[in-house]
Amino acid sequence: MLVASIVSSIKHYQFAFLLVVIALTSIYLIYRQSQQKIRNLVHLETQHLLEIQESTNKQLRQLNATLQDSEEKLTVTLNSIGDAVITTDADARVTLLNPLAEKLTGWTLAEAAGRLIGEVFPIINKETRLPATIPVMETLAEGTIQGLANHTVLIARDGSECDIADSCAPIRDREGQVVGAVLVFRNVSEEYAVQQALRDNTALIQTILNTVADGIITLHASNGTIETVNPTAQKMFGFSGAELAGLNFSVLIPELDQEQRNSSLKHYSPSDEARAVGLGREVIGWRKDNKPFPLEIAVSEMWLGGERYFTCILRDISARRLAEEAALNAGALQSAIFNSENFSSIATDAKGVIQIFNVGAERMLGYTADEVMNKITPAEISDPEEVIARAKTLSIELATAITPGFEALVFKASRGIEDIYELTYIRKDGSRFPAVVSVTALRDAQSAIIGYLLIGTDNTARKQIEAERTTLHEALQLKNVELERATFVAEKANLAKSDFLSSMSHELRTPLGAILGFAQLIESGTPAPTASQKKSIDQILKAGWYLLELINEVLDLALIESGKLALSLEPVLLADVMHECEAMIEPQAQSREINVIFKQPEVPYCVRGDRTRVKQIVINLLSNAIKYNRVNGTVTVECSITPHDTVRISVQDTGAGLTDEELTQLFQPFNRLGQNTKEEGTGIGLVVCKRLTDLMKGKIGVESIVGEGSTFWIELDQTSQSEIDNQHQLPLPTAQQQHHDALLYTLLYVEDNPANLMLVEDIIARRPDIRLLSARNARQGIKLARAALPDIILMDINLPGFSGYDAFDMLFDDPLTSHIPVVALSANAMPRDIEKGLDAGFFRYLTKPIKVKEFMETMDSALKFAKTKQELV
Repeated sequence: MLVASIVSSIKHYQFAFLLVVIALTSIYLIYRQSQQKIRNLVHLETQHLLEIQESTNKQLRQLNATLQDSEEKLTVTLNSIGDAVITTDADARVTLLNPLAEKLTGWTLAEAAGRLIGEVFPIINKETRLPATIPVMETLAEGTIQGLANHTVLIARDGSECDIADSCAPIRDREGQVVGAVLVFRNVSEEYAVQQALRDNTALIQTILNTVADGIITLHASNGTIETVNPTAQKMFGFSGAELAGLNFSVLIPELDQEQRNSSLKHYSPSDEARAVGLGREVIGWRKDNKPFPLEIAVSEMWLGGERYFTCILRDISARRLAEEAALNAGALQSAIFNSENFSSIATDAKGVIQIFNVGAERMLGYTADEVMNKITPAEISDPEEVIARAKTLSIELATAITPGFEALVFKASRGIEDIYELTYIRKDGSRFPAVVSVTALRDAQSAIIGYLLIGTDNTARKQIEAERTTLHEALQLKNVELERATFVAEKANLAKSDFLSSMSHELRTPLGAILGFAQLIESGTPAPTASQKKSIDQILKAGWYLLELINEVLDLALIESGKLALSLEPVLLADVMHECEAMIEPQAQSREINVIFKQPEVPYCVRGDRTRVKQIVINLLSNAIKYNRVNGTVTVECSITPHDTVRISVQDTGAGLTDEELTQLFQPFNRLGQNTKEEGTGIGLVVCKRLTDLMKGKIGVESIVGEGSTFWIELDQTSQSEIDNQHQLPLPTAQQQHHDALLYTLLYVEDNPANLMLVEDIIARRPDIRLLSARNARQGIKLARAALPDIILMDINLPGFSGYDAFDMLFDDPLTSHIPVVALSANAMPRDIEKGLDAGFFRYLTKPIKVKEFMETMDSALKFAKTKQELV
């Protein structure tokens, strides 16, 4: 059983082993088949990839050939186009120049490659000769196409120059990033020359048409309507160009009927003979005032754009007709003149021998013509001593030796110099009389002298008149002395008037200062005023500041007319003045919706003048340009150089403009050209501007077109910017500072006017860091200053007893108070007053009425100054 069992087990294991072997064999066979399939698939895939690679290589070869062909075509194109081309990388370094670019710049591609574009492509402005901006820089920076400005000149490597034009464009990669720039340009020197020649020819033709003495009219042949008219024709017929344009030609020359105008104007063409001597056919023209006048007309036919035109040359022959009529009487008139008994007409040959001796000469001198003709010269009937004296005088005058005798009488006339002189004629009976003689040289067709004509008049009566005139002159001199005395009295009265107006400045400003000061305090007080109160306060302030402006203008004019205005003429940089004027005028322009444009000049201009007065003039012109402009109008300010080496400041508006009559009334005091009820003002602003401009040796003027606007301008002498001295410029006040510390400052106010004192007390009440002390006169102020040693002293100028200047000198000389900043506060607001105060040593000079903001800023500056000085001590 055991053996059977073992045998059975062995068989069982053998069977199982056989099954395993069979299974492994199957798996191996399957594996080998799979490997073969994989090898087959890999082979197929490899074959497919090889085919794809071959196709790709073929496409690459085709693309490479295409690219090479494109590059060759691009090279050929760049080498053959008529424009020069330069390319750069993103750093503006040259990467390519085509042959034309090499020729224009003088650089080869090998030499230029890698260099900055500015080195290879230097350009300047043709007019200013200043370096121009290379468009490559803006193209690389902004990625936009840039064009060159007109009048740009390229300077080649050898120094030669040419005008260029065209543009620069960016080069971008696939992501749109700018990786370079391409600059395309061309030489336009010949084009500019042709254009200039065309402009010159056009200007020449226009000048000829505008200056020719004949009228020239072109008209349509089809209907006879006028096309163009030159100025001479306008003047000839009394019509303007606008009135004549489109008018029928028959209105000017009615005798040209419809048929002739339309088809037969050639009938009026001049004949060959007439054309040879410049004549046409005669017609009658009619002026605008319905007055006829004789004309010559010559007609030419021309075709323009397939249309037929006639050109008519017209000549007013009124003068010639009159001359012809005069010529008919010329012989009789000449005979009458020659035979007149009131004139002696003596004609000689070239040597001076008398050939003609008229009736007047016979009557005056007592000789008959037969007694003198072909026998003597005019020198033999003249005073010999006077002839000798005349020869000496002319010898000195003309720097040549002149022989006494007939030569002395005709020498100037022989040289073509007009000569009328006095001498004494001697009659046949030996008597003498004074004569005035006019000498003329008689010339033939070749301008050779063939004789002389001496026309004389008896001067006896005139001598008597001169004696009477001398007596009258002496009487007039006495009257002139009386007139000068009267003028002196009038001028003295005028100066007294001006002095009175100047002295009234203080009296007018003091009450006005209180009005404006307290109004400003109420406006900015706490609690804020109601809407109704605010409206009333605004009216008070508006009226007050306007009244102050009127006072200033009247006082300015009075000061100028009194001759007491002193100007400081020095170099003034206009850019600074224009900047200040722009800031000052901006609120007025915004309130009226006016656009003010300050054009930037190409170069900084400097003029010789008084800086304050230059700004005053410009502000006045700007204010007028804004006030009298239209709604949403424009004001343009421009500085330019004139042919006379002066600088012109122009203020142009777009207002209603001025008529010729209004222009004649400008610069007259208190004349506002009918604007009295429309705009505020005194009408003396332009008068002050003119006086100030005259004092600065400048000019002022205006150009205006009705309906388009006006341009007011001033011209001042140009000077060098290097002459400007900045050392005398005063520092601007610092802005008001916040006071967070607990320090208490002391302000001493010396003032005799209670209203002004009360105003300052109310202002200082808003400053808890400042304690106010006051004194009513200079003596009390000095005493209080020495005792309290305030941080600031506010000093009125016009004080009872002795003035603020005297008080300041005493404080300055005292070691106890010399360090204290003293601020002047006065109604004396003329520029000379302010200058005098600052020169005297005041820390600041404030004028009444007080401007609260300016006052506070000045207090802050003075406190800062005082604190700094104390720390140094």
